[in-house]
Amino acid sequence: MKNSQNSPVSSADTQLFSDIRDLIEEARSATAVAVNAGLSLMYWRVGQRIQQEILKGGRAEYGKEILPALASKLTKEYGRGWSERNLAYMARFADIFQDVEILQALCAKLSWTHFKTIIYIDDPLKRDFYAEMCRMENWSTRTLQKKVDSMLYERTALSGKPEEIIEHELEQLRKEDRLTPDLVFRDPYFLDFLGLKDRYLEKDLEDAILRELEQFLLELGSGFAFLARQKRIQLDNDDYYIDLLFYHRSLKSLVAVELKLGEFKPADMGQMELYLRWLDKYERQAGENRPLGIIFCAGKKQELVELLELGQSGIHVAEYLTELPPRSILQQKLHAAVERSRQRLERKKS
Repeated sequence: MKNSQNSPVSSADTQLFSDIRDLIEEARSATAVAVNAGLSLMYWRVGQRIQQEILKGGRAEYGKEILPALASKLTKEYGRGWSERNLAYMARFADIFQDVEILQALCAKLSWTHFKTIIYIDDPLKRDFYAEMCRMENWSTRTLQKKVDSMLYERTALSGKPEEIIEHELEQLRKEDRLTPDLVFRDPYFLDFLGLKDRYLEKDLEDAILRELEQFLLELGSGFAFLARQKRIQLDNDDYYIDLLFYHRSLKSLVAVELKLGEFKPADMGQMELYLRWLDKYERQAGENRPLGIIFCAGKKQELVELLELGQSGIHVAEYLTELPPRSILQQKLHAAVERSRQRLERKKS
């Protein structure tokens, strides 16, 4: 008897089933996206209409008066989802996102739950950052909340720049999906998941990162791919080793990472410049941008870092924290660092 499982007919049936299943899943996915976008736009229009009514009333208290009655009527006719609280969300949604073109682009990727998180971020630049990064990197609602809670925006190099530069880079991200190192690199990096306590060596830090590589990649951010550990470089019969080597898809750049236990020193810059020049000459492929470097250190003196103008060499110096302080202290520290950075840049301009 012939084995029917291996017959041409059986193989054709399997392929037919697989093809049709893919078509169904693709259609379902497209339908879900369209429904989600339509729902968010409907909520925006409802919120817009509520805002018009509140403006007609001429006072903010009027909104508090009309929402309970409106919620009661809508809930009676359409069921759950039309509570007073949700109507307030919709009104704020319309108030925050007034550019329909920008909104429609975001609705294609973000759900109503995403928007409910974003609309209560008070700083407009921070809000735009999270909205566009969420769209660009397809964050889940859980990931978005984690990024906000970890103060990702305050930890990006971008947050310390003048407002006009932040606006320009976010506009490029919105129109061209263009990421820059200032959007990708952060400071500090949270490495508390490594479980390192008290004293440890650089090798212990490197070993812990490789053990927790998935978590480390998540902390680095979307787009990083791990390439090598202790990448060997040979120059004039001397051997040098790059601690970790990555590639960033959106930046189209090799990214060398050096791990330092102590504070950043000027010699660390020279070491990284050597690595980047070598990578640029021997490893960079056609179509790639110049290699970039991140020096992870336990501490750094800001005036020294600024004096060396590391950005011109494609080098980013960042502190890492293996144990996180209380959130309130961390928040104060990050906000103070952002403000100091902006003030220094303003002084340079004047």
